[in-house]
Amino acid sequence: MRLKVGVIFGGETVEHEVSIISAIQAIEHINKDKYDIVPIYITKDRIWYTGKMLMELDIYKDFEDLKKYATPCVLVKDGSHFYLQKTKGIFKKNITELDLVFPIVHGNNVEDGTLQGYLDTVGIPYVGSNVLGSALGQDKVVMKQVFQAMGFPIVNYTWFYDSEYAESKDEIIDNIKKIGYPVIVKPAKLGSSVGITFVHEEAGLDSAIEEAIKYDNKIIIEKAVENLIEVNCSVLGDYTYQQTSALEEVLPSNDLLTYADKYIGNGKGKGTIKGLNKASIGSKGMVSAKRIIPARIDKNVEKDVKDIAKQAFVALNLSGVCRIDFLINKKNNKIYINEPNTIPGSLSFYLWEPVGKKYEELLDDMITIAIKNYKARSKKTYSFNTNILSNYANGIKGVKGKIK
Repeated sequence: MRLKVGVIFGGETVEHEVSIISAIQAIEHINKDKYDIVPIYITKDRIWYTGKMLMELDIYKDFEDLKKYATPCVLVKDGSHFYLQKTKGIFKKNITELDLVFPIVHGNNVEDGTLQGYLDTVGIPYVGSNVLGSALGQDKVVMKQVFQAMGFPIVNYTWFYDSEYAESKDEIIDNIKKIGYPVIVKPAKLGSSVGITFVHEEAGLDSAIEEAIKYDNKIIIEKAVENLIEVNCSVLGDYTYQQTSALEEVLPSNDLLTYADKYIGNGKGKGTIKGLNKASIGSKGMVSAKRIIPARIDKNVEKDVKDIAKQAFVALNLSGVCRIDFLINKKNNKIYINEPNTIPGSLSFYLWEPVGKKYEELLDDMITIAIKNYKARSKKTYSFNTNILSNYANGIKGVKGKIK
């Protein structure tokens, strides 16, 4: 009997289209002999839809015109079972039962623990990191504070809220001067290089900060690494064990790797979303950026990167598959951990194939980990059966009297 897996994607996030691409890739590679896939698409206005049509990439070019053919739905629990239920009509009929869900979402409002918290409240098992791990992985300031506490090597940085910049601009700029130019200005809780600017000197700082503030109320400024090599490592597992993938060396076309580098490239033509067509995403993943696999680094540096990646994975309470990004000064081989991607684009499958793990196997491993962790959590005690409210019966009656 096949497990019913609801693949959730989309959402109100700047990485909405990237999530669609990642999800369609995964749906195409999941073992259909073991899993019955139910697509669950969240629109940018947070409406949930389901329907087999949602497994086709072309549908999203004109979804506003075609959404009448999909079914608006909500996730509900009935006894010990979980269902997608229709939200329209007099009778709220169950559409299909689900055994677990697989969030393939990117960015704020979904990957950051928001969706995971909802799934935990409903109680359904799900693939990937929990609320805490997801939130830590999204907030670049808090994650660096955890990294500092763990003694991991990080670049010098400072951070502030948008309100602080409006009130104490000169003081903040002075703090940035102490870090030294060039710097990288980032929204603290976004991904895919959205809102990020490489700043060579103070003249470009204000506009870069204002750009970041468009996307987030918390801004982080990081010292740019000299003689930079960007290296990424994917980690699979949970707190009990971790595996590492091959390392990739990413070659940006500019000072930093932009959204266009990652997802748009020079792709054009019919049947595309943001320049990516179905044929290319199905076979290669999001590889518009130039990559070298394995990364051209010293073996000892490679070992250190993998060791830090596994330690960071555990420190941040991560689970499933994650991609952890590193910055390396190639002259002195100094390693800096940059950030994790708790649900990376393409689920980083292209980093696992070089070490012999096919995409289908990676997806199967992620689902297996989710089931194992759900069973482990189910053995823990989360509530008590008590009669504590009976002690307040008289007090409640008194309140009722006052209300009358």
